[in-house]
Amino acid sequence: MKAVGIIVEYNPLHNGHLHHAQQARAESGADLVVAVMSGQFLQRGEPAFVDKWTRTQMALDAGIDLVIELPYIYATAQASDFAKGGVALLDAIGCESFCFGSEQGQIAPFLNSLQLLTEHAAEYQAFIHEAIQTGISYPKSLNNAYLALTGGQPGFADLTQPNNILGFHYLEAAQRLSSSIKPLTIQRIGANFHDPITVGLPIASATGIREAFFKGNSVEELSTYMPESSISSLKKAEKEYGKFGSWEQFYPLLRFTILREGPENLKLYAEVTEGIENLIYQSAKTADSFEIFMSLVKSKRYTRTRIQRMLTHIYTGFTWQTLHSFQLPSYIRLLGMSEIGKSYLNHKKKNISLPLISRAADLSDSMGKLDIHATTMYLQGMESVHLKKEFTTPPIYRG
Repeated sequence: MKAVGIIVEYNPLHNGHLHHAQQARAESGADLVVAVMSGQFLQRGEPAFVDKWTRTQMALDAGIDLVIELPYIYATAQASDFAKGGVALLDAIGCESFCFGSEQGQIAPFLNSLQLLTEHAAEYQAFIHEAIQTGISYPKSLNNAYLALTGGQPGFADLTQPNNILGFHYLEAAQRLSSSIKPLTIQRIGANFHDPITVGLPIASATGIREAFFKGNSVEELSTYMPESSISSLKKAEKEYGKFGSWEQFYPLLRFTILREGPENLKLYAEVTEGIENLIYQSAKTADSFEIFMSLVKSKRYTRTRIQRMLTHIYTGFTWQTLHSFQLPSYIRLLGMSEIGKSYLNHKKKNISLPLISRAADLSDSMGKLDIHATTMYLQGMESVHLKKEFTTPPIYRG
């Protein structure tokens, strides 16, 4: 059986995601689709809109055959580490290929860019270091260094586009892992990464869908942009929690944590650097909402995403020391499967290179315990009474 892998967040799963999954299967000729999905906190440094079990159900209903969890350390990391964790898990579970959506739409430019940056690695890093010293952000420094090497010539991937950037890091991760997994890409269609929803268009970004909801749209009013099964799952989640995940919802707990820790402790948390802990602390003293807080902290040097990742780590208690203790995923956490997915696991189980775990009780190492803790903190932020849900929820089966 041939498997194609995709790396996703499904926050929430919309029509563009459905198109991606269908095209990944078609382009690869695979028998099944495996999704590595972020858990309760996401790559942009945010609590998930709905919990990972709700999103697993969305994935299975949309035709995904296996859903496995991307551990917290990778799910909340910068693009290169996010990609490393995702590709490593797809490789470990035996996927022959992986497919990502991109603004580029063709794989050749990514291969050309990877070759260029591999051959000129020292020069590239020198450009980045020089740019950072001028005070501009890290993403901007990367782009300046890349443009200096390519000279704007055609034939290379446009790494100013968010999905292209992530796609490049997927290829880079596969190369560094010495993986034989084959990269594929499809053209991203419809809305761009951060676009608001557009009335009359069936494909919107997840960001646009969330923003529309928080501006007062009901779940039903957003049904144009999502499969019916996703709408059904969102309604169930809304009934269970009475709310959806956002930093505004989590802010009282985040603010309490910041003020309790103080600047000396804040600097111990992952990604908190260069004295920003003082600004974070002082801003929390003043701001009574998350958006006001962010307006006080955000600067040209730090993107909103980077600041939010700092805040995620502060909220969950994830330190620099813990971050540096991990290298690669140590297990595969199964969240859900179809009948085909179940057959695949039975067929491949002797060749899967990492332990396959279906119960939280078996997450005995430090990476697994961190995932359990992150879920507890997420459920606390959602004011759930079911703080043991991690231990009571089995993998979801869709026959």
